[in-house]
This record gives sequence, C-alpha cells and structure tokens, in this order.
Amino acid sequence: MLRRLPLVFALATAPALAQEEGDWSAARAPTNLDGVGRITVQAGYRLTSNGTLYDAWYGAKGPGNGLERAPESSGGPLGVATFAYAMSDLVEVGIDLFGTAQTLRLSEPGPDGTTVSRKVSTVSYGALLGVRFQGVLDIGPQGLIPSAGVLTGPAVISSTREGASIQERVSQAWVGSLGATLRLSAEWGITAEYRFMLLRGPVESPNAEAFKGPFSFSHGGNWFGLGVTYAFPPNPSRPMASF
Repeated sequence: MLRRLPLVFALATAPALAQEEGDWSAARAPTNLDGVGRITVQAGYRLTSNGTLYDAWYGAKGPGNGLERAPESSGGPLGVATFAYAMSDLVEVGIDLFGTAQTLRLSEPGPDGTTVSRKVSTVSYGALLGVRFQGVLDIGPQGLIPSAGVLTGPAVISSTREGASIQERVSQAWVGSLGATLRLSAEWGITAEYRFMLLRGPVESPNAEAFKGPFSFSHGGNWFGLGVTYAFPPNPSRPMASF
C-alpha cells in the first residue's frame, strides 16, 4: 500500500501542472467534479472515550485495582491533510495524512505503598487511502459539496508511561467520514468533516508479571475537523479518469 502513496499524491497535485492559461481563480466553480483535484488541511479535536482502558486498569486484574481513579482525558488535538482527485463526477480517491496526540493519567501502586498518578503520553500518525462519494448542491457563493467516504491505512500508535519506555505498534486504522466543503470561489473553500475511527495502541503494565494485561488505549472515536480547501482546475482527460 505504501508504494502506491506517491502515485496517488502525484495524481492529486497534477492539476496544478496541467492548468491551462486563463484566469481560473476568476471562473465559476464547476458543477461537474470530474477531474477536479484538491488539497485540504484541517485541524480539530478528537473526542475519545478510554473507558475500556480504565475498566481494565482499575479492574480486579489491573494495577489500579482498589485505587482512586485518576481524572480521565476525553480526547486531544488532531491535524489532517487530504490530497484527492475526482475520478468521476461522483467518486473521489485520495490520501489522508493524519496525526493526533493525547495525555492520559493512570493510578498505580507506588514503591512505598502509596498511590501514584502516572502521566501516559500517547501519539498516533499515519496515511489513509480512501474513496469518497460526493456531489454539488446549489448552496452558498459557489456551491456546497457534501461527501461520505471510507478510508483505511497503516498507522503508528505509541504510548510512553511516565518513567518507562515507549510502547509502539503499527496498526490498521479504519475510518468512516462525513464532510462538506462550502466553495467561496473556484479555488478556495471551507471544509468541515466528521470521522469515526477505529484505532488502538498498547499501554505498558507497571509490573508485567503481576498485572499481565494487555492494556490498550483508543485513538479512534469521534474526530471533528475544520479547515481550508484549495481546488485545482478540472482535467477529466487524465489517465485516472478512465479507470
């Protein structure tokens, strides 16, 4: 899959090189999306429950059994960059590059029998290959483009428990997305997108012999992003459009 990323990226950005002479920015945005490429950059927040981790950590077989629970974190910031190309008026393919982080806190027994709250720093990033189905509605300055898609791809997800070594894993992320782009001109638009992602990573046990686990956290859940989109002029004659 990774070997295909440069190809899709090139296809997404190729419209800039193929742009014909003329003032594209002053033109009316096309109502037919066939051949349109875009780059979208978003920032937002990931709302993620880690109830499964906390239930296992503070359960009968966890290191936090009988201890006061540390405050739970509901999520963290995220960033996404999308490089996409419309194979037809209704179907778009692309690559999403993403990154997100979160700080958790977990209670565990201290060396002198007291309760210690440890910080767990978590990070994930990866590349998703996906298909979106889209259309154009006559709403706003130059139309509204709603979309729905499915994406999947490799992700590196890691955690570092305070005072311990990093735990890292390469996993497969699965994503469903709903979004919309309000076109302000032929080139620029504002994009909002909701994603539901499935992605989990490991958390190290403070005592692997006494508390075997496994313990894992979620970096999936509900993703809310808002950003800007730059669109390239349509060129349906490109090879991808004939697939």
